[in-house]
Amino acid sequence: MEAYNQPDDGTRQLLQWGGSMVGTGLLAAVLLLTLLGGFSRTGASTNGGWFALIVALMCIPFGSLLLTLGVAKWLRNRSIARGGMR
Repeated sequence: MEAYNQPDDGTRQLLQWGGSMVGTGLLAAVLLLTLLGGFSRTGASTNGGWFALIVALMCIPFGSLLLTLGVAKWLRNRSIARGGMR
């Protein structure tokens, strides 16, 4: 069987950036809850808490979309490499 040379189609970058953005958002959320005063119905308690809340609310959804797209592309490339799609 021939080796399938995969071109650089951006899958690795999507996985890297998506994972790092989700990780950053989760870290911001954990810091908000533990070190930065938490939050209530009206928002965060401190200025740093507001910043962490904004970072978490931006990074988690967008990073999840990037990560999902990267996983889908990785699965598709793996299927193509095995000869599943022609």
